[in-house]
Amino acid sequence: MKQFSKPFAMCAIVVFATIFMAMKVKPKKIIFFGDSITQAGVQPGGYVDLVKKALDAAKYEVIGAGIGGNKVYDLYLRMEKDVLEKKPDVVVIYIGVNDVWHKKLSKTGTDYDKFIGFYNALIKKIQDNGARVVLCTPAVIGEKKDNANEMDADLDKYSDAIRNIAANNSLPLCDLRNIFKTYDRENNPEDKEKGILTTDGVHLNEKGNQTLAEKLLPLVK
Repeated sequence: MKQFSKPFAMCAIVVFATIFMAMKVKPKKIIFFGDSITQAGVQPGGYVDLVKKALDAAKYEVIGAGIGGNKVYDLYLRMEKDVLEKKPDVVVIYIGVNDVWHKKLSKTGTDYDKFIGFYNALIKKIQDNGARVVLCTPAVIGEKKDNANEMDADLDKYSDAIRNIAANNSLPLCDLRNIFKTYDRENNPEDKEKGILTTDGVHLNEKGNQTLAEKLLPLVK
């Protein structure tokens, strides 16, 4: 059998050890991309924070990239700096509430066709960058049951669009719209506008953050 010199053997060991360590320590990078719900989600007890704590820190790096007031085109405009340059493995897109809500709130929402166009463009650029994409439907703008909230019809319409995009592209979907509507129907006997899964009808309370984290965790692993 051929014998290798000691210097050669030592060099080979160092090389293989370096490669092994590099493979071992590089965690998968997950970015949560969204609006103020995601911005608040990085705080202690927020859904991003809960997902981060539930994952092995040696295997996963979790980043929140949420900015208050953002709509789908805001995400598209800041995608390069806040997402693509970080080279993520998984990107969770959670947007749509402001696209609907701001139509009534400040007349600056996003038209339905434009929403779909920007949303598809987001997915394509992220996938072209090598990341896997997870989609979320917008949850609620008011927690009354049986479509009694003012913007329920629009939220359902935009959520249907995201469901179709997920199906057409074979992407994992966290259907928060259905999850929250079902929970409110079963746990809001007084038909309150807020306080079940949200603090104000939109932003998540402790239970809302826990619910979202539990539903997203298996999709990002």
